[in-house]
Amino acid sequence: MIVFMLLCFLYIYISVCIFLLYKKRVDAWCLNHVTSPTLPLLANCELSKMNPDTTTALIYDEEMTKYKLLWVDPACKIEVPERLTVSYEALVKTGLADRCVSVPVREATDEEILLVHSEEYLEAVKQTPYMTLEDLQMFTLQYGDVYFHPNIYHCAKLASGAALQLVDSVMTGKVRNGMALVRPPGHHSKRSAANGFCVFNNVSIAAKYAKQKYGVKRILIVDWDVHHGQGVQYCFEEDPSVLYFSWHRYEHQKFWPNLRESDYDSVGKAEGAGFNINVPWNKVGLENSDYLSVFFHVLLPVAYEFCPDLVFVCAGFDAAIGDPEGEMCATPDVFAHLTHLLMNLADGKVCAVLEGGYNLKSLPQSVCETVQTLLGDPLPRPANLKGPCKSALESLHCVRATHRKYWSCLKHADKLPSDELSTKPVKSAEGEAEEKTETEELVWPDPLKRISPNVRTAALVPEGVTCPEGCRLFCSSQEPEPNLIKQLQESSGLDTADAAALTSLSSLISLMDKVKKAEIRSGLALVPDVSIAMNCVVQHAASSSSSNRMLIVLLSEKMAKSCITEDGKTMLVQFSRRSLEAEMTKYYIPVCLKQGCSGVSGLIHAVLSLLLPLGYEFDPGLVLLVRAPDCRVSERAWQQLTGLLQGLAQGHTLVLMQESERSSVAPTVSSLLGTPAPSLGPLSALGSEDVEAPEKLRLKLQRHWKLLQTTVSENKCDDDG
Repeated sequence: MIVFMLLCFLYIYISVCIFLLYKKRVDAWCLNHVTSPTLPLLANCELSKMNPDTTTALIYDEEMTKYKLLWVDPACKIEVPERLTVSYEALVKTGLADRCVSVPVREATDEEILLVHSEEYLEAVKQTPYMTLEDLQMFTLQYGDVYFHPNIYHCAKLASGAALQLVDSVMTGKVRNGMALVRPPGHHSKRSAANGFCVFNNVSIAAKYAKQKYGVKRILIVDWDVHHGQGVQYCFEEDPSVLYFSWHRYEHQKFWPNLRESDYDSVGKAEGAGFNINVPWNKVGLENSDYLSVFFHVLLPVAYEFCPDLVFVCAGFDAAIGDPEGEMCATPDVFAHLTHLLMNLADGKVCAVLEGGYNLKSLPQSVCETVQTLLGDPLPRPANLKGPCKSALESLHCVRATHRKYWSCLKHADKLPSDELSTKPVKSAEGEAEEKTETEELVWPDPLKRISPNVRTAALVPEGVTCPEGCRLFCSSQEPEPNLIKQLQESSGLDTADAAALTSLSSLISLMDKVKKAEIRSGLALVPDVSIAMNCVVQHAASSSSSNRMLIVLLSEKMAKSCITEDGKTMLVQFSRRSLEAEMTKYYIPVCLKQGCSGVSGLIHAVLSLLLPLGYEFDPGLVLLVRAPDCRVSERAWQQLTGLLQGLAQGHTLVLMQESERSSVAPTVSSLLGTPAPSLGPLSALGSEDVEAPEKLRLKLQRHWKLLQTTVSENKCDDDG
């Protein structure tokens, strides 16, 4: 019996070994061949679960739900524990929480809290756990729009400690980025006062901590909460090492916190002048286009010029649709794009900390959109963008005009507008009561599911070219169809004698088709001639029955207008030193740069102020990024461009480069895989020649493309011609 059992065990052991050996060989084959119609079955497990460099931290503790309002206060009744629980439960339900690195919460120490707050204030808050209900009510009366509870001091220390844990995790490289779900929020809290549901200023404490412990030189704080975070502004208004940006509902100082210093002309003090950017919203109902326009034409240009080493987001989602405080109409998916547009700054070190958000439907949706973007999933299509409204344009105009003397990227902005604009306070007639009209309850669809193709990036490259881990080598095993070969001959000018070249082009078309069908998210191809390859791709796309639009971004000195038609299916934006303005049409946009693509400041400025607004409004289904060997673009600028374009077309990008540029394969693929582009360093001041040609183009194109508008006068342009 013992012998029999030993033989059985030996048989099972040998069978398992054979199976594992077979599986290893199959996996190796799958890694180098992306050809099967059942492609999704060949995927490796997601890199975000394997590589520490691609992970996202999630910080949450149920303890922070254990306080609530203990008396009747209409101003504070919306700040409820459910804000936190619905957000975390949504992350669990969607599987996003499991994909994140869970970081434990700790309490902030007295020393850390005192980085921002006064000792007298801290000692006063320390007494709240021992107060009676009546004492708590009396203590609360000395502050504005806030309440205290016996457990709120403990929760406030946890909220600040969570932000500090996030900084530690990001700065030590344990994760790339992350989000802290905290309560109470923090951005209204001042040095010696609680305010607006906030006890300790979580992000300000974390920013001071990052400077002190890790020597961070420049910090960007983006506050997209619908309320002005005056506590953060006061903390850093004289500090040029911290750039604070806030958009907020203002309505000519009639909306809480009703501060004069929340307006666009509050820019900071002393050495900090210019490092405080306020965008006041003077009406409700603003939409995705309004939010994105401010990013394109104010925040991103200034942020790239500033070049932060660390980015904080005061992630308040009361700016989302349905929120009773914000009364805005921006849908949750816009926060995916706002997050993405920040992720190539500071080498990807982004720390998002929850602030407001009081609609228990749009809040968890917005949190999920933000976390999913931090994890690197494809972004939703930015559909139906129609340009900013008049009121948003007025605010945008005023902000750009006010900051033009501080930032070279804004020095071409129009001067301050006349007093006629609605940015100026409107006085009510004496004795006239202002009526608040009741708004209808908004209904919006759930965000579409963001599905990641099992293959993130595939490369069609000559033998011997290596790619970073996570990229598949692509080779089509299928014989090219005769009709395709004929089409390629017509597009390329090749004949039957060039069989190898035609087969290579056929593989390129196969790669493009798999990207278009979302079997592969993005692809890269090294080709003998990028001009021929680009023509073949464009002609094949035009001949297909697909209604998907294609955006072509070309870095080349050779004009390529001939491959573009005006049917709206294809848009070509070309960057070069050549002045091709006379050739410009609605769908062919030649951008003349004085130094060509080798001038980093000029190229990035044109990408942010022209290419991104055009791309978002055009809304392509595929991005074709073409790098000609004559463009001389720096590797870092190229990676930034590649990374930024991942926000379009759900990341479906096909990159074409010349075979001679083998050294650029690894950095390009890294960007396609989601690795943040290396920092460009503080950009040099833009010369007048860097902005004149792009600005001239913007003014001409704004009649067709509304996201290019930056002033109210531009909003009056008609749509003809």
